[in-house]
Amino acid sequence: MLRIRTEGGKSLLTFKGPVQPSAMKLREEFETVVGDGAVLRRVLEELGLRVWFRYEKYREEYAAEDVTIALDETPVGTFVEIEGGEEGIQTMTRALGRTASDFILDSYRGLFVQHRQQHGLHDTHMVFGEE
Repeated sequence: MLRIRTEGGKSLLTFKGPVQPSAMKLREEFETVVGDGAVLRRVLEELGLRVWFRYEKYREEYAAEDVTIALDETPVGTFVEIEGGEEGIQTMTRALGRTASDFILDSYRGLFVQHRQQHGLHDTHMVFGEE
């Protein structure tokens, strides 16, 4: 999956590989800063790629030890994401009073599809204001 987003005035291109078998969501990610996000979008379109899903979220990030804790507010709920090494994630999970059984391994796209089905919605993109 390729993702283009603007953050802090910068355009970022992220490649997210397939999810690997694990108790937590594990996959390779590669990210780079892009000089002009609009031009990159045009290049991808010229290569025959198209936007098939768009989502919005508000994110606040916190750093602790060797992990980053992100608080994501989305149109389908608020989620806590812990990124880092496996040991750091497990330690922070316990510090937050949670266990591995609380992990959500699905993507925002998957969560959106579930939400849409549960509420009888027909939106194609997970954005604020379309519900």
